[in-house]
Amino acid sequence: MFDFLMTEEQLKLREEVRDLVKWVPRQMILDMDKDLIKHPKEFLQEAGRRNLMGCRYPKKWGGRDMDWVSTCMVMEEVATLGYIFACCFGVGAELVCDAIVQHGNDEQKEKYVKPVLAGRMRAAECLTEPRGGSDFFGTTTTAEERGGHFVLNGQKRFIVGAEGADYFLVYARTNPQAKPHEALTCFIVERGPGVEVKYLYGLLGSRGGGTGRLVFKDVKVPKENILGRLNHGYAVFNTMMIPERLGTAAMTIGAARPALDIATGYTTRRKAFGQVINQFQGVSFQVAEAATLLDVSRSMVYTTARAVDAGVEQNRTRRLISETKKFVTESCQKVVHNAMQVMGGIGYTNVFPIERIHRDLRLSSIWTGTSEVMAMIVAHEWYREYFEAKKKPQLRDYEADAEGAFEPEEKIYE
Repeated sequence: MFDFLMTEEQLKLREEVRDLVKWVPRQMILDMDKDLIKHPKEFLQEAGRRNLMGCRYPKKWGGRDMDWVSTCMVMEEVATLGYIFACCFGVGAELVCDAIVQHGNDEQKEKYVKPVLAGRMRAAECLTEPRGGSDFFGTTTTAEERGGHFVLNGQKRFIVGAEGADYFLVYARTNPQAKPHEALTCFIVERGPGVEVKYLYGLLGSRGGGTGRLVFKDVKVPKENILGRLNHGYAVFNTMMIPERLGTAAMTIGAARPALDIATGYTTRRKAFGQVINQFQGVSFQVAEAATLLDVSRSMVYTTARAVDAGVEQNRTRRLISETKKFVTESCQKVVHNAMQVMGGIGYTNVFPIERIHRDLRLSSIWTGTSEVMAMIVAHEWYREYFEAKKKPQLRDYEADAEGAFEPEEKIYE
């Protein structure tokens, strides 16, 4: 943790989160990994009781009036328990509540945000569908207006909290003939008649979050549960990419931290060829690489968080977040790889939690936008910025700084 970047208030909050982490029983972690616990209700209740969720939201709605730097710190610390703890913590308090705080009215905030942040309710986001993952505009779930309500039909899958959430944020097609950006609406859908958990997934890792497929069959959703404006669900989705992807990056650092900590301790005790193995460069260099990757990842997360807090231009922020999500998730997987490698065979067993962390973190570069989607966004925004910069005559022409810069017969592009 970069404590030298933190204010006294943030450091105090960090200690509160670490106290919550210490509170969690060892058996809860083991039972979640075995799917004996389907959703960490008790953990979320305790986090809410301690007022640790949604710290960047106004106090009026249950937050602490803090910022994104504080949020990233909280997500990192929570994730040291295990990736799924941060997933469940973040999906409701940091994703769904963020959308409602930004786009909802006061009645919606009172009814749906305050109870989640207090730990009395749980929420989930419903975005991915059986026929579409990264293709947001390919949504086939529909909501038809009928008098004073909408009738919702469709399916969503890979929903963290499908088992356990009290309400869902659901995107549905409400104007099929319109352009993609004006075809979808975001709804707050309470668990009730017509909302069914059809399937719970057997996951490689990140278990215990109640991840499943939801089926909506003729679900009546009152008009007052539209989030934002009718046919403008994209506006909600667009702002949610900040908490989804920046939050994911921050928590991935936290989830990888214990692996490096355990491996570091192991390599100072384990002996081979008459000496402790951290004396061998083949071991210590891998630990050094892992430590470096964690620090570089943390630098990216907190720099990007500062950019969001400062209100940096949205397209540039979008690039920074996408770069951060891709780099951090891939780097932290490498951290865990190195940790397991230096521990050898024992790291591949359940004697140490490295194997669980390894399984859990494979999710990080897939969910909330794959690494490939992140790269696509980065490339798009980088080229856009490049062409904008070339319009500014005060910038130096670096291409001209070569001996043969003005040899037109050598600069062939077609």
